[in-house]
Parts: sequence; C-alpha cells; structure tokens
Amino acid sequence: MIAKLTVIFFIILCLVVGIFLILLPWLDVSGFGTWGENYFLTLIVQKTGLPVIQEMIASGWFRGAITGLGILNLFLAFWEMGHFKQSVQMLEEGEKQVKRQR
Repeated sequence: MIAKLTVIFFIILCLVVGIFLILLPWLDVSGFGTWGENYFLTLIVQKTGLPVIQEMIASGWFRGAITGLGILNLFLAFWEMGHFKQSVQMLEEGEKQVKRQR
C-alpha cells in the first residue's frame, strides 16, 4: 500500500513540477512580474552586484532550458504511469529486503 502511494505521489509531483516549469518562464505572473524582471531576481542582482545574472535568466535560451526540464518531468510522469506496476513491485521488493536485513 505504501509503495503504491509513493509512486502515485511521485507521479503527481512530476506532473505539477513539469507544468509549472513549462509555463512559468513564458507567463507574466501578477505580483511577481515577468520572468526576467521579478522581485526576487532583482533583489539577487542588487545584493550580488552582478547584472549578468538577470540578463542570463531573462534570455530565451535559459527559458527554453527551463521549459525542457518541465518537458522532461512530464515525460517521467507519463513513463511512471505506464510502468506503474513495475515501480510498485520494485519498491515492495526493496522494503522486503530492508526488513530481512534488520
């Protein structure tokens, strides 16, 4: 039962993080500003004195890399959905081995 819940929560986590990473670099989130002009990024640039950080993060290349990580997370979630039974079996076998070693 614990193994099934673990895999389900992992799938949900991958889906949420994937969607978040795909959409966030391209949307203007109210309250925080755009991806390259948000409050936290401006604060980091002011504290470090390195404006190149803001230029790098605001670039399309960096946004594309973050989006790629989101796609990778979605791929992992769908792969886990397709191999659900195998993942649960592997976790259950691991739990049995840990109990035997005690």
